[in-house]
Amino acid sequence: MKPTVFVNLLTAMLLLLLAVPVQAQQTEQRVSVAQLFELTRQNHPKLKVAQADIDIARQSTEVARNAQLPSVSAGLQSYYLGNSVVLDKDFSNATKVAMPHHGTSFSTEANWLVWKGGLVRNSIQIQSLKEGLMQLNYESNEQNIKLLVLGHYLDVYKLLNQEKVYTRNIALAERRLENIQRLHKEGIVTRNDVVRAELQLSNLNLARQVVQNNRAILNKQLTVALGLPDEVVVVPEEALLATAEVSAVQDYQLASKSHPSLLLARRSVEVYDVADKVIRAERSPSLSLFSGNKLQRPLTTSVPALDMYSNGWSTGLSLNINLDALYKTPRKVQLNRFEQDKAQAQANDTEQQLEVAVNASYIKYHEAVSQRNTYGVQKSLAGENYRIMESKYNNQLAILLDLLDASNAKLDAELQFTNAEANIVFSYYKLLKDSGQL
Repeated sequence: MKPTVFVNLLTAMLLLLLAVPVQAQQTEQRVSVAQLFELTRQNHPKLKVAQADIDIARQSTEVARNAQLPSVSAGLQSYYLGNSVVLDKDFSNATKVAMPHHGTSFSTEANWLVWKGGLVRNSIQIQSLKEGLMQLNYESNEQNIKLLVLGHYLDVYKLLNQEKVYTRNIALAERRLENIQRLHKEGIVTRNDVVRAELQLSNLNLARQVVQNNRAILNKQLTVALGLPDEVVVVPEEALLATAEVSAVQDYQLASKSHPSLLLARRSVEVYDVADKVIRAERSPSLSLFSGNKLQRPLTTSVPALDMYSNGWSTGLSLNINLDALYKTPRKVQLNRFEQDKAQAQANDTEQQLEVAVNASYIKYHEAVSQRNTYGVQKSLAGENYRIMESKYNNQLAILLDLLDASNAKLDAELQFTNAEANIVFSYYKLLKDSGQL
């Protein structure tokens, strides 16, 4: 083989290898519900945004405290001073007066607000309350997001069990198809039975593929929410149904009184209480301390002007009042009162909505338990019915359509039972979320 041909062949092989997509090896990671919630709290993107809001509110409180400190300024000027011109009253006899041309000045000034009707103190308190609002908003979002991620987690649990159900039924359908093909060769059944069995097997394979695809989609959502690498395949824990006992509904109603959403609504009313004090403080006079010092050259207060430095300082009290606030503030107070009434109405509505949600979740939990028990009985009956119909078909006492109906009923019962088990878990944690305990 010529060297050129060998080099070309080697290059083509390398290009072919590079063109083949390399897939990262997937690794399964079993995650418990407790681990799920902890990873969600640490890594969920929306909770990071909520945490940033807390940091911003905390820093805003520190910025508001700056109003308690004096304001201090310093200035330095260097300038050119032109000659002056002196004129008579009729603007005649202009006389030029020579001036020192180089001028400089250095000044310092300090002001400190001593009192303005509690404006500074209440402004700081408002920012502190808003910081608490952001913390409660984080806790409320955390509960909502935990339940959302748990829903994806339980969907994966359902899909895993559904995949197992489909796999078992596919194996059963393959065995049934082999039996029908044998009966067809013996001339006992028609070709139509073989086609129907093949069609059902194809549908089962397609349904399993859809389940696998849905699981891949949910797995991506989970890895993003939990901050896990893309190659990780989340596997729910096997002992998922081991939930705590549910107490009386009154216990959950009582717990909902401390729900972050309700505390958030009530804290908003408190903000308007303090805001009313801030608005009323606008009508109060402001008392300030001031002090200043100025070093200036040349000295222009003497005639002729002297190229010398002069230094002067002052200190004292300043009392100011905004007269327009006397007739503008009442309208602001009225607006704040309306907004406070709205916030109080929202707090009452939130409390009632939580009571309704807790009651509904409590009922739905017990409904999920009843459904699981019912579907468990239906699953056993459907399995027994299928075994009977399979025996009848093999003995030519039933047609294939009856056997396929029994097979579909068995599949539906198994899928419903699988979903019902996961629904119990979701209903339990939703009850905890609605009562503020998740």
